[in-house]
Amino acid sequence: MSHSKLKIDIISDVVCPWCVIGVQHLKDAVVKNNWQDRIDIEWYPFELNPDMPPEGENLREHIARKYGASAEESEQNRQRLIEFGKSVGFEFNFTDETRIYNTRQCHILLDYAHSVGLQTQLKIALFTAYFTDGKNISDTDVLLNIGEKVGLEVDEMLAYLHDSAEHDKLDVIEDQWREMDISGVPTIVFNNEKGLTGAQSVESYEEMLRHYLGEDSSKK
Repeated sequence: MSHSKLKIDIISDVVCPWCVIGVQHLKDAVVKNNWQDRIDIEWYPFELNPDMPPEGENLREHIARKYGASAEESEQNRQRLIEFGKSVGFEFNFTDETRIYNTRQCHILLDYAHSVGLQTQLKIALFTAYFTDGKNISDTDVLLNIGEKVGLEVDEMLAYLHDSAEHDKLDVIEDQWREMDISGVPTIVFNNEKGLTGAQSVESYEEMLRHYLGEDSSKK
């Protein structure tokens, strides 16, 4: 019996650690049930800090300014993320020098990557470059190097980055999220109908996948 693929839209930002956790939990739910060939994932942009300057901002200072978190709270959150990362096989490396960066260029390149079937590969590479390797993902040369390693063409990447229409497209998409009252990431939308916001458990994603794939929940 053939099945049509389930469309899964992931709205996220490259500098969102909970996006890493949520996406890994989604992946675990898919792999656990051997649903890899029954889903079609597309990533959509969400800039947590669209006004962030290219040089970025110290992460701890940013968290204190934006969320009012104390140094102690910030450190506890970092340790929590490190442990969550270990549980899903992802390495978060935080130091006192860790910075948060503007991600606009990342999202432009992710749109190009989607057009050539390498979007997920680039997204994961960007997560790793930022959270594990501490790279400045607002730096064009850094991005070109990351993109080239996953199979993107340098000339095409530069063309996308310099295309005003691509930047306008990004603004339109992000305006759409605001109109839909989507203010948190990750938000994972199933079949253009139901969305789950935040890093949900493997079981929560599994339940949603079973529903939309028409799987009997008793067959576990």
